[in-house]
Amino acid sequence: MKRYDRLKEIQRLDPERDFLRIYRITATYEFPWDITRALELALYRTYAVPSIGRLLSRTAQLTERSQKRYDDTALLLDTVLEHGFDSGTGRTALRRINQMHRSYDISNDDMRYVLCTFVVTPKRWLDRYGWRRLSAHELRACAAYYRTLGAHMGIKELPLTYEDFERTLDTYEAEHFAWDEGGRRVSDATLDLMGSWYPSPLAPVARKAALALLDDSLLRAFRYERPGPVARGLTHGALRLRARAVRLLPPRSTPHYARQNPEIKGYPDGYEVSGLGTFPVPGVRGCPVPHDRRSETPVE
Repeated sequence: MKRYDRLKEIQRLDPERDFLRIYRITATYEFPWDITRALELALYRTYAVPSIGRLLSRTAQLTERSQKRYDDTALLLDTVLEHGFDSGTGRTALRRINQMHRSYDISNDDMRYVLCTFVVTPKRWLDRYGWRRLSAHELRACAAYYRTLGAHMGIKELPLTYEDFERTLDTYEAEHFAWDEGGRRVSDATLDLMGSWYPSPLAPVARKAALALLDDSLLRAFRYERPGPVARGLTHGALRLRARAVRLLPPRSTPHYARQNPEIKGYPDGYEVSGLGTFPVPGVRGCPVPHDRRSETPVE
């Protein structure tokens, strides 16, 4: 098999009918490392929306149990990708995702925005750091895949095309990105988690590299100091150099799923999909997180 043979296979498929097959090839054969990094960044972006960052801070899942929350999110989404929407295992993962979200007061607009980050951020990442860009077929399949995921999650008014997803994301971020103490706490905890994946002397380097990847809108929302040109240049240069090296490698012969990533550390003895994630608090109906309505307006 040659380097571009899988792309040729993708182009022979129908992106509306074969979207699962196409997205699976893209995410597990062509760009497994890049898609993982891009989806991490996608979820990270959502913390800059105060209603999302504040809720995540109050649940303490990402501030006190960061590794577990990271693992569970990656594994549940990975299960749907690996087994499909109609399999028993895939349905179990979707049920867990829905049970968790329905335990909290989350608006449809916020849910739709998070879904948009899963579509748009990988495309933008691969435009800059991928060994090739996504094809039109892949973009249509990605939109169809996440449109289907959104429908299974009960999200209303879903975007139809990639362009719709992108427009929705950009509009929502322009209108909602703002400072919030909870969002900053979740951001700091996430950066600390990423640093913990490396030997302790490298943790500060990993944090600086992560900050160098953030655009100015995120840096302003979290009130981080803008990284200098040297840090940004080295980080972006290293990622582009990696892309050139990957382009020269032979194509992957077996799929690589998120469950195989070294960053997944919480289940050394394996896991049951039905046991992933959080569970409703016994005896509590509705959102288990207390809401102080006086603090719902973000501080600018």
